[in-house]
Amino acid sequence: MATTVWRKSSFSSGGNSDCVEVAFGQVSVAVRDSKNPTGPVLSLPEADWRAAVTRLPG
Repeated sequence: MATTVWRKSSFSSGGNSDCVEVAFGQVSVAVRDSKNPTGPVLSLPEADWRAAVTRLPG
C-alpha cells in the first residue's frame, strides 16, 4: 500500500493560514486544504494540474 506524501505550499510561511497541500501521484495530483487534512480532496489529472499552475499569477 502506497503512502500519500503531502507537500505544503511554499507560500504558507509567515503565518499565512490560507494554504493548500498537494500530493503527486503517478497520473494525478491531489489538492487539499492544509487546515482540514481529513476534509475533501480535489484530484486532477496531471496535465490539468500543470495547465492550471502555469496560469497562476507570478
